[in-house]
Amino acid sequence: MLLGTWNLENLYRPGGPFGPKDKAAYETKLAALASVITELDPALLGLQEVGEPEALRDLAGMLDGEWHLALSRRPDSRGIRVGFIGRTPFEVLSDTSAFPAKLRQVQADDEGVSVTEAGRGFLAVEAATGDGPLRVAVAHLKSKLLSYPGGRFQPRDEGERARYGAYALYRRAAEAATLRALADELLSGEGRERDVAVVGDLNDEVQAATTQILLGPPGSEIGTPGFEAADRGDATRLWNVAPLIPAEQRFSRINSGRRELIDHVLVSHRLVHRVTEAGTGLPGTGAPRLPSVGPDPAQRREEPGSDHAPVWVRVG
Repeated sequence: MLLGTWNLENLYRPGGPFGPKDKAAYETKLAALASVITELDPALLGLQEVGEPEALRDLAGMLDGEWHLALSRRPDSRGIRVGFIGRTPFEVLSDTSAFPAKLRQVQADDEGVSVTEAGRGFLAVEAATGDGPLRVAVAHLKSKLLSYPGGRFQPRDEGERARYGAYALYRRAAEAATLRALADELLSGEGRERDVAVVGDLNDEVQAATTQILLGPPGSEIGTPGFEAADRGDATRLWNVAPLIPAEQRFSRINSGRRELIDHVLVSHRLVHRVTEAGTGLPGTGAPRLPSVGPDPAQRREEPGSDHAPVWVRVG
């Protein structure tokens, strides 16, 4: 069973303010995405940056056989949202964006605007598998690519850059805490007996503080002496599978020439010990071939495929 996550990079139909300008570019993008999904053949693949439900249906229509789809009803201001596509039937358990009750609003800009929910909703589903129920949540946390008032992608000065970097970090941390609260619900303190995964574009790397929030109790990380030793934290802990990805593949995007792993798969105790393989890109093809992206996402509006590589695990 293959389980994974992929940021599709602005999946919109043509003609709008964010998608390709014409049908030919749109169909080329769909064909490139469909080829990758066909090769992955996922039981469940978490998706990010689905701009229009109709565009996801267009993509599914290019795939052979029966596929199951779900999308969050909580898009951001550009209309992008998370979702799932997969061979395995599933049902939606949760579609939420609200911060947990004790987490206060966070500042979002220089004007003092505050937010009380994640910019993009978190979607959780449950699928029936041969090993029992599988619960998976998909997320897309606040981007590290900063935008400024008036639609600018460049700051007026370094003070503005620093402030808006801080605002983005505040939001990403709050969203990570919100996602961890959803993971707690899915685990229900039964991670030793329950298959649970959290997947998505976390917009930060493995050791980032926001990513670490999702792990739960410290200790027992993959590759440490404690990994094989059972402890009380196993019931609520999540494991990031990144150390299982071959070193030369351990990136999912190239930002200004720098490889970074910002898309992640985290799994419960019952799942982590059944992972047989993990990777980025397509299985068996080595390191993914990706373009290098800069601070302005609009520059890739007409480009096919995605600027992210899928990240996946195979579970036995």
